[in-house]
This record gives sequence, C-alpha cells and structure tokens, in this order.
Amino acid sequence: MTFKCPDCGSTDLRKHSERGEIVCKNCGLVVEEDLIQEGPEWRAFDAEQRNSRARTGAPLKYMSPNKGLVTEIDQYNRDVRGGKIAPSQQAQLYRMRKWHKRASISNSIERNLAIALTELNRVASHLGLQESIRESAALLYRKCVEKGLIRGRQIESVVSAVIYAICRQYGIPRTLDEISAVAEIPKKEIGRTYRLITQELGIKVPLTNPQFYITRFVTSLKLSGETQKKAVEILEQAMAKGLISGRGPMGVAAAAVYISSVLTDERRTQKEVADVAGVTEVTIRNRYRELKNALDLKVSI
Repeated sequence: MTFKCPDCGSTDLRKHSERGEIVCKNCGLVVEEDLIQEGPEWRAFDAEQRNSRARTGAPLKYMSPNKGLVTEIDQYNRDVRGGKIAPSQQAQLYRMRKWHKRASISNSIERNLAIALTELNRVASHLGLQESIRESAALLYRKCVEKGLIRGRQIESVVSAVIYAICRQYGIPRTLDEISAVAEIPKKEIGRTYRLITQELGIKVPLTNPQFYITRFVTSLKLSGETQKKAVEILEQAMAKGLISGRGPMGVAAAAVYISSVLTDERRTQKEVADVAGVTEVTIRNRYRELKNALDLKVSI
C-alpha cells in the first residue's frame, strides 16, 4: 500500500526511525507519529551474536509431544566445559534422566501424543513427506485429540487418516493404498476415520487432481519431459469436458500417460503403466477408450 500526504497528495515520504515519524518531504507535514519500532534495539555482526542476543526461543514444534518447550538432560555425560563426568555422578544423572522422562508424560493425553507422533514420523518418513507436512499433520492430530475423536479408535488409524487429509489439502500425490501399506492398517478403516475427521472438524478437502500423479508416473517409467507435457495437456482437455468426474484419479492419470507415451513414440505397455500406477490393466483400457473417443485422439495401439 502506498502512503500519500493528506495535505498535498505527494507520495515522497520519509520515515524517521529515531523519532518514530513519517514526514512528507514536499510540504513537511508529519503524516504519522509514534510508530512502533518492530526490529531489535541491538545489532549483531555474526550468527553467534544474533542467537545470544535474541530474547525468543525456537518456534513451536508440533511433532514434539511437548511442542519443544522442555528442558532435556542429554546423553553425553559431559559437563559445561566438555569434560567427562565421573562414573559416580553418571549413575545419578541416569536416575535423573529416567525420572525426568517419566515426569514429562504425566497423563493419558501426553502418553497418547508420545505414541502417535512417533508413529506419524515413521509413516511420514516412509512416504517421503517433508517437515512442514509433518508439522501440519501433527497439528491436525492435536485438534482430533482436543475434539475427542481418538476415543475408542486405533492411534495408527487416526494418524494415517490425518496424513491422508493433509496430503490431500497440500496436493501431494499419496494414495490410501500407499498409506495403508506403510501403516499396516486396512484401507477401509483409514477411509472411515478420514471421513469422520473431515466431518467433525469441518475440513474442506479439495478433490484429488489427476495431474498430481503425472510426474510420479513419468519419472518411474523414465519418460521424457515432452511426454509429461503431452499427458498434462490430455488431462486438461479431459477436465474441461468433465470426463474425470466419478472416476479414480490414478486410472485417469495412468491412461493419459499411456496415451502420451504412444503419441511421442516412447511407448510403454499397459502392464508397465498399470504396475507403476497401482491400477489394473482393465482400468487403463477403459479410461483409454473414454479419453480417445471423447477427445478424438489419433492413437494407434
């Protein structure tokens, strides 16, 4: 937003940080005064000085049961100068460490979070999800705990449903089958829990866009960028004509990749594409016929 002088209309303004004023350079009118200085009142010349002079700690980490706001006794058994602690004191530190850990998990909710967030980190690691996605999933799980949605349900199923919901929200191509295989929870159970979470918390989850899967399939099949571009174009035309409504996004994306591989002379068999996409050859054939007829594609099998 551009500030203007209310007197002369000039936009040539000057900010005086020391006096906390914004002054018009054209007519001298004080446009604003008593400005809040949002920066620090100290200077730092390197990272060490900046960290030592800062008055705030690290940001909250929802992946940690206590959000990172805790003092821990580390495992190194060394004093502040780096010297090794005597064996007689090590036993005392071991007892302190043990009771400190027990005291930090004092009720059922904290125990539940400790188990759930460990499982969430395990599943997310196997799925290759980045830190920000894990933090969002941990925050959503905490909302489920506050709402009482975990009562009477498996921790693993709620964790899997939360991860699936966040992946859908962020447009990350992870399917129920993939999450089910990693979490070792039936797909039906994850889907049931996912629907409960979205309804109870009022989460608006967008429909899965088949284009999200194109890059994965193209990379796995070792196809070129031209083939990927062609597959995206086919999907865009199909979406414009409403051909993907009511159909599985994986099957539609797989059929688009199959057609584009034929059109760009990088032909892959239906079985190869089906194995990568995790769908049947029959599904690819059905989606292939629909796309070919509706978009009038000149494809020779």
